Formats: sequence, C-alpha cells, structure tokens
Amino acid sequence: MEETAVAVSEETRKENVDKLIRYNAYGSMGIGLIPVPILDMAALSTQQLVMIKKISDEYEIPFRKDLVKSLVGTLMASVLPTSLAGGISSLIKFIPIIGQTIGALTMPIIAGSSTYALGKVFNQHFSAGGTFLDFDPETVKAYFQEKFKEGEGVVSKMGKEEKKK
Repeated sequence: MEETAVAVSEETRKENVDKLIRYNAYGSMGIGLIPVPILDMAALSTQQLVMIKKISDEYEIPFRKDLVKSLVGTLMASVLPTSLAGGISSLIKFIPIIGQTIGALTMPIIAGSSTYALGKVFNQHFSAGGTFLDFDPETVKAYFQEKFKEGEGVVSKMGKEEKKK
C-alpha cells in the first residue's frame, strides 16, 4: 500500500511540475511582449526564479536565491547563442517602430522556450535526486539546448491554441 502512495505521489508531482512549467512558459511569452527593453529581461528572470523555486518546493529542496541566480546565469551563458538572442530581442526594442515589431515577434518565443527549458532541466535534475548544491550547468548544457528546441514547438503551439479561443 505504501508503494502505491509513493507511486501516486510521484505521478502527482510529475503532473504538478509539468503544469507549472507550461504555465510559466506561457507567462514568459506574455513577459516577452513588454515593450520596455531590459525591463522585459528583468521580469523574465524573476518569473524563471519563481518557477524554479516552486519546482524545488515540489521536491522539498531548500531554495537559495543567490545560488540559483548564479546557476541559471552560468547555464544561460553556456548556451550563449540562445541567451544572446533573448538579449538582442530585448535591446532591438530600442529601435523605433521596427524594433518594437521585431521584438514582439521574437521575444515571446525566446522567453517561453528558455523558461520551458530551464523548468525541464531542473525537474530532470531534481527527479534524479539532485539538489542545487550538486547542479553543474556544464553537464546539462546539451539537455538545455534540446529542451529549448522542444520548447519552441511547445510555445508556438500554445500561441496557436490561444488564438483559436
């Protein structure tokens, strides 16, 4: 009977975390529409930190904001072309009219995809028994890039589903 409770608990956790990741990826797409350069990136990083905290809460792993910010920053820097694209999409909003349009087209996908990938990376790490203390951004770089690509498809589909409503 205890095994059933553990299995149900693990299944419930998986469902909760998957919903949490999708919800935050979707919210990040909205943040990507913020027309003020740099403010969008600040809001996005806050959204991502909150998501990671909630994922760590699901696994009952103590959250240390300073450590997590450092880990996320290191991971994002290790996949520079991806994270650079987000920064460029944000800064391009400084260009009158055209910059706002380009930023509005690209930033939501980049924001949603990076949030999705971060959620998947930390979920995978925690589900394997890891903590923030043994998280190595370098070892998850390829997985992050894989999940970023997957996230592009997921958030694109989310956008299309929303337009149908």
